[in-house]
Amino acid sequence: MNDTTHGIRIRPGGLADAPAILDMLDSAVVWMNQRGNTEQWGTTPYSQKPGGVARVERYTTENAPYIAELDGTPVGALVLDSGPSPQMPIAPAGEPERYVRLLVSDRRHAGLGIGAALLAHAADETRRAGVELLRVDCWAGGGGELVAFYERNGFAPTDRFLSGAWPGQVLALRVG
Repeated sequence: MNDTTHGIRIRPGGLADAPAILDMLDSAVVWMNQRGNTEQWGTTPYSQKPGGVARVERYTTENAPYIAELDGTPVGALVLDSGPSPQMPIAPAGEPERYVRLLVSDRRHAGLGIGAALLAHAADETRRAGVELLRVDCWAGGGGELVAFYERNGFAPTDRFLSGAWPGQVLALRVG
């Protein structure tokens, strides 16, 4: 569907991709924890969190999932929605938008631009839908590395928020 750098191919996802997405999420928790980051996603594997499996299954059936593949193997996932999660304290945009509800890549393939390729695909999909605004929220703790990643990919910080004690940042990208 969409060939990008390093032979990454992005295709629509579905329920059959849920196990691969859960594996990526579980390995991301381990990777973050090994780096001393236990605040962003905690220490429990995503697949073992209450509601974690059901959430990923909903993402793949109720939203627009995309899978990045390298040589036919899933190495990243993106889920687009029409707005932020109702469980998050984030105000609607006040205009049509697409919203990145999930972005994860297989850490064994770090440095290949998987996340950047998926975000570029999200911008293309947003534009194709005739929508001008793409937003995402992320963890704003630690040294701000995740916010900086989105900024490097063209997003601008808008609103900060707290979900309990979890600091978050909303970022926006105009694509139209």
